[in-house]
This record gives sequence, structure tokens and C-alpha cells, in this order.
Amino acid sequence: MRVPLALLMIATPLAAAKRPTVAQLQIQVKKLTEERDSLKQRLAATDSLQQDLVAAQQARDQAKADADAARKEVEQLKANLKANASGGDTLLKDLEAARKEAEASREELAKVKAENAELRQQVAAAPREGDLVMLTRDVQPARPLNLNRATPHIKASGFFASRPTGVVVVNVLVSEKGEVLDARLLQGLPGDSPDAKAANEACVQSAKNLVFDPATSKDGNTRFKVWQGVGFYLD
Repeated sequence: MRVPLALLMIATPLAAAKRPTVAQLQIQVKKLTEERDSLKQRLAATDSLQQDLVAAQQARDQAKADADAARKEVEQLKANLKANASGGDTLLKDLEAARKEAEASREELAKVKAENAELRQQVAAAPREGDLVMLTRDVQPARPLNLNRATPHIKASGFFASRPTGVVVVNVLVSEKGEVLDARLLQGLPGDSPDAKAANEACVQSAKNLVFDPATSKDGNTRFKVWQGVGFYLD
């Protein structure tokens, strides 16, 4: 049995007076979903960079700590050398080893600084054609072209079973060519019933069949790869 469905982007008939219409609810859900999706996408897109920056910071701190420890050891070796001239040869060897360790720490610190500078350049660099970007005010989101052909088909598990209803949001990765490269369930129907799971999976599969006019820069001259949400309203 084919279940009537309506995408979040399609207006629905008005309901009774003094009560929110389905279209109004859909618009509210769409706005909230888009706002949430935008935040999640920004977090997902910056998560890897944040991890790299944290790792670089930790490496720099460790290099500083190693350098401080090496300096303290050198100072201690110098003090021991003055206090015990008979052990000068051994202390000189230890001093040389400490000097090498300090030099290695300085080289590691320089490497971390260079990596930090490169990461800052990557953050500041303007996105190029085909880059994966976040949906911001400077990026026009991808526009689906075949919504009518992406309607999920759901069958109830039994004759007396009620059909699933609610909102399903699928996150799709749209290439700079408008192709869906990946689709993931972002918000499914509540519960873990077989009908709910089947409805969620049907929406994910339908999202994979979408074709988009790709996301572009504000001037429309540069096409980007983006993650963005597609909502399905199951009525």
C-alpha cells in the first residue's frame, strides 16, 4: 500500500481556523531543522580541524615541557660538574646528551609552529571549486530538481497496522556536480518498531535518488560540495 507523503518543502492544505496548519507546522519544522542542520554541519566540518589544532597545541606544550626539563637537567649537570671534578667525563657526556635532547625539543617546537601556521592558512583560505564547505550566508545551498521522483514508498507491516507518520530528516552529501554522494539518517521517526525503521530507511534511499542544482558561491561562479538536510513529512 502506497502511503501519501509530503516533503517538508511542499506546501500542504490549510487546517481549521485558530489551529496551526500542516503547512505552517512544516515551515516551522523546516526552519528549525535547517538551523539545527547548519549548526551540526558547521560542527562536523570544523571537528577535524579542531582536533588537529588541539593535537598541535598538545605537541607544542609537550615540546616546551621537554625543553624546560632538558634545561633543568643541563643546569643540574653543570652544578654537579663543578662540585665533583673527578666525574667530569661522565658528566660531560650527560651534558652533551641533554644538549641534544634540548635541540630535538626545539626542532619539534619549530615543526609544531609550522603546522599551526599551515592550519591557520587553511582556515583563512577561500574555498575553491569542488571544496567541501559549510552552509553559510556566503554559500547558496543545493536545490533539489526531482523532488516528485524521490517520494519514499512505505508498506505497513500488517493489515491492521497504522501507517508511520512524522518527520524524517536525511543529511545528504551533494557534490559540486549535483550528485548525492552519501545519505545519512539525521532524524528518524520515534520508536524502534519495524514500520518506523522501514520508513526511515525508505527516506534515506529516496534521498539518494535526488538530483541537485549544486551549491555555489554567492555570485554563482564557484560550485561547492556540501552536507545539507532533506526533510520528508509522512502524513
